[in-house]
Amino acid sequence: MQPIEFHYWPTPNGWKIAIALEEMGLPYTPHMVDIGAGDQFAPEFLKISPNNRMPAIVDPDGPGGGPVSVFESGAILLYLARKTGRFTGETERDRIAVEEWLMWQMGGVGPMAGQAHHFLHYAPDLDPPQVLPYAQDRYSAEVARLYGVLDRRLADNTYVAGDFYSIADMAIWPWASLWERQEQTLDDKPHLARWLDAVGTRPAVQRGRALAAERRQNIGTDRQAQAVLFRRD
Repeated sequence: MQPIEFHYWPTPNGWKIAIALEEMGLPYTPHMVDIGAGDQFAPEFLKISPNNRMPAIVDPDGPGGGPVSVFESGAILLYLARKTGRFTGETERDRIAVEEWLMWQMGGVGPMAGQAHHFLHYAPDLDPPQVLPYAQDRYSAEVARLYGVLDRRLADNTYVAGDFYSIADMAIWPWASLWERQEQTLDDKPHLARWLDAVGTRPAVQRGRALAAERRQNIGTDRQAQAVLFRRD
């Protein structure tokens, strides 16, 4: 099997796919997409990820034996699960639950936690500083609500989609693992805390999370990276 070309940067969305590739035992070659330097706007990257976002993959052994590129982390997870026949449960009801919670992450936790990160940590470091209490409160409160939903779900289920580990867990864990940065608490969410620990101790999760960890950067004082990421020309 030829290695999958994995276009990546160490962020929660990138971690999702790094974890999946490790869990599935698929060979891959990382290609760093330095989002602070603007690599995501390179013409050759836009050919496989037209929305100028990583992660993206190119699988040389795609459908029919030819190469295929896939962008958007949720679509990549679904593709890899179909390719390997793993991590979506055993029944159609299992698959429905996996897809529900994967979409919940894509439409809820990811965007809301990302906005919380931005307004709590990045915006105040801009020049001039942008300290916006309304935005900070709005997004941190919505993340808290979502984590409450997740905690209640995990009260009756070992993993997010049921009693089996799935790509839904791989999608949610990278964002939820940053709960402290989102200024959240687990004191009232014991089931979420239990799940975070259980998933976080998996060797494949630890390997995926560690991929190029040394490249993860603090852009608080990096004006060039801020200009690229936040389009502040």
